[in-house]
Amino acid sequence: MKINLSISCVLLGTLLAGTVALADEDASMTGSHAVAYVKDSAITTKVKTKLATEQLTSLARIHVDTDTNGVVWLSGSARTQEAIDEAIAIARHTDGVKQVHNDIKISNDE
Repeated sequence: MKINLSISCVLLGTLLAGTVALADEDASMTGSHAVAYVKDSAITTKVKTKLATEQLTSLARIHVDTDTNGVVWLSGSARTQEAIDEAIAIARHTDGVKQVHNDIKISNDE
């Protein structure tokens, strides 16, 4: 029993060490730090959540990305200019957002 537990601990430790090494390698390859990545993901999630609570009909077609400087990029399509303007306003009023770039196009396609 103790041997199985010891082997399990060693295997888990090896797996975790390999995962940390890969994450560090990814961060160095992209030139960004893990802290910046988490912050950017948090901003993107905040914007998407606010869009969802507003229940914009075009939500599924609006894509949100955030770069390492807190700049939000909106892309995709919306049915009206009003929906686009609302998405931009929501993004601008989200904590951590420094700037918003809009690439949303008007489209009536379903």
